[in-house]
Amino acid sequence: MFMAVLVTAILITSCSVTLPVTATSNAVGSKVGTAKARGYFHILFFDADASIKTAAKNGGITKISTVDVKRTDVLGIVTSFETIVTGE
Repeated sequence: MFMAVLVTAILITSCSVTLPVTATSNAVGSKVGTAKARGYFHILFFDADASIKTAAKNGGITKISTVDVKRTDVLGIVTSFETIVTGE
């Protein structure tokens, strides 16, 4: 029983870090846009677009205030990047 719980805990373990990328002199706006990319084994990314441009477009943002990047890793198998843009 203990081994089953341990294996399950290891398989669902992940790490997530959000880091600031840049900030502008524009006032922090009320809009938030995101863009995501998911890859496998840190090298296989298919049709992934986590660009600042795409995140701003998804949020309807024309004046960017801040840009953050969130990276999530699950055992080095699945890695995802999410670009978070705020502005007006």
